Amino acid sequence: MTTDQDLEIFLAAVPGLEGVLLSEAQALGFRGAEAVVGGVTVCGAWPDVWRANLSLRGASRVLVRLGAFRAMHLAQLDKRARKFPWGETLKPDVPVRVEVTTRKSRIYHKGAAAERIGRAIAEELGAPVTEDTEDAALTVKARIFDDMCTLSVDTSGEGLHKRGFKQAVNRAPLRETLAALILKECDFTGREPVLDPMCGSGTFVIEAAEIAAGLMPGRARAFAFEQLASFDEAAWQKMRTATEPTDPGVRFYGFDRDGGAASMSRANAERAGVAAFTEFEKQAISDLTPPTEAPGLVVINPPYGARIGEVKKLTPLYEALGRVLRERFSGWRVGLATNSAPLAKATGLRFAKNPITFSHGGITVTLYKAGPIG
Repeated sequence: MTTDQDLEIFLAAVPGLEGVLLSEAQALGFRGAEAVVGGVTVCGAWPDVWRANLSLRGASRVLVRLGAFRAMHLAQLDKRARKFPWGETLKPDVPVRVEVTTRKSRIYHKGAAAERIGRAIAEELGAPVTEDTEDAALTVKARIFDDMCTLSVDTSGEGLHKRGFKQAVNRAPLRETLAALILKECDFTGREPVLDPMCGSGTFVIEAAEIAAGLMPGRARAFAFEQLASFDEAAWQKMRTATEPTDPGVRFYGFDRDGGAASMSRANAERAGVAAFTEFEKQAISDLTPPTEAPGLVVINPPYGARIGEVKKLTPLYEALGRVLRERFSGWRVGLATNSAPLAKATGLRFAKNPITFSHGGITVTLYKAGPIG
């Protein structure tokens, strides 16, 4: 088992955007950051785990590797799980859930493996073990690969996109973590206006405003690590001490043809504490004009076309969007996320070569970047 000062911390990322999360982790000073499939690994102590959950905008969740052992059959798994020092991480009065994945191993039955590990925790530590995700305060993850069982604990609990502010959402809402990674990939630093002409529940705009105002994404929510044996309440409260948002000196704008979307976005911005820096209005694409003299970033996650018929139906929307941006938004940069190259081409915008591709809800999506528009 690793020492408290040399934990292996895994920051899960949207598949395809590991490099963007790596850049964020490095900028925030996390030690030994390295991109791997599915996320980024860093090294540190338990306070670094807390800080990762609190401050990283693009991480989906934060896992800590507890240790590993070889197990070639269930009896061996049972024996070695019973010898594992669970008490160094878990508490006997906190309910635990066990999740198992297995691949290329002689132990292939996930349910049987989870039952053995769960029973070891219950009988050796005394902690209650449950299969109910709502009852479990902590989740232990066991990955059995090539007969090696690696144990980790999920220190986040609910996914980190759940900041605690976006209570009102529209259909298929964009996750805050993905919005943050897209903004970073578009070189947003917080010092320019951001406009989303199809804002939905306001995720891009609110995320941009929080970044610009210096607000930490995890400032208002609870985390699973608060239930671990290593948790220090006083040190954590000192780390998460709330600070008033700093007026960034720029504003962030969301428009939508649906008046209900603009209203829910305003309510979400109010809960997030950035209402003073954001504006949301009902407005069609055809009426869109730059809200400021200084150019900034237009960022859009328009409807996708999963089938040929849908692409044809959406083409006029993309054409209208591109025409408005080309004619009225000189000097602005554009970030457009879509699953269809023909739809992106329909905008008539000159996108940079080699766009980044990622997975969004099981759909392969590409982030097209353009500008400044000439």
